Amino acid sequence: MASVIGVLRRRIITPKTTETTLEKRGFHDKGPAGRDVLETVGKSFLTGLGDALETGSAERTDERLAPLPARYKGFAYEGAAMGLALVDAMSLRGGRIRRFLEGPGAPHIYMAYVGIGWAMARLPRPLWPDTGHLDPLLRWLVHDGYGFHQAYFHTDEHVHRRAVDGRAAKYTGDGAYGLRAADQGIGRALWFVGGTDVDRVADLVGSFPWRRRADLYAGVGLAATYAGGADTDELHRLREHAGEHVHHLAQGGSFAAEARVRADLVVPHTETAARVLCGMDAEKAARLSRDLRPEASGPEDPARPHYEEWRARLVDEFALRDGGGASS
Repeated sequence: MASVIGVLRRRIITPKTTETTLEKRGFHDKGPAGRDVLETVGKSFLTGLGDALETGSAERTDERLAPLPARYKGFAYEGAAMGLALVDAMSLRGGRIRRFLEGPGAPHIYMAYVGIGWAMARLPRPLWPDTGHLDPLLRWLVHDGYGFHQAYFHTDEHVHRRAVDGRAAKYTGDGAYGLRAADQGIGRALWFVGGTDVDRVADLVGSFPWRRRADLYAGVGLAATYAGGADTDELHRLREHAGEHVHHLAQGGSFAAEARVRADLVVPHTETAARVLCGMDAEKAARLSRDLRPEASGPEDPARPHYEEWRARLVDEFALRDGGGASS
């Protein structure tokens, strides 16, 4: 049973579901199908966030979220990770997010790390979660989540004016690559800002400087595969729009396939996107991601950490499979 404090936390901190409607956010609306997908994603995220704030418990949150439909469950666990990170920041007794990552959140580890980035974007810097204990390979997903949050909630500044928020990169000590990881999150957000309309999304990516587009397209590919909202013909058109960045699009799709396979949340749109963007079914795309994952040990180049090495291996592999050379 939730405590009074937990109920108040949920009521005060959790945004209203109207905050995630396309109309409220000012995002493009291509029609009922795409709108329903994106708005249900938002509601599912807020469900996970609210349950975590209310229970303050990894285990009780998991009990509440377990029955959710496979298509949207991962987003709820992303929200739950944000909520538990927020409760840790507001409490003298932490450890909730760690228990979540090591326990019920483990199958959703990629989404959970993104959720920590959301919490960081909402908290004063002195209360930011400590990223030092996180997996050294996956910690970059925190920056991905931070970038997504900024583009989703501060769209005019970070999408239309293409401003760069370097605070997370600076204050975590992760440096310049943190900005690239944030751009991957901004790319995911463009899928929402563009309302899953591939022509509109491509126009948004094209409005950014060329040097940022590869990371943006990786994020777009991840969102198109994980969240869905585009049919086969639209996904083929997205590949055409990506042009020289088509293998980065595939890399994002492979990451999304792995996230869904790991959590046993593969749904039809995941298969469709994996086949179009990656040229293989979701299980093979996920396996390729796992097979090319590097060991996150030993020294690394700050400009090309192990996480970027992982992404580059996938980009090069997709380029080779397409009959071209390395394109990383």
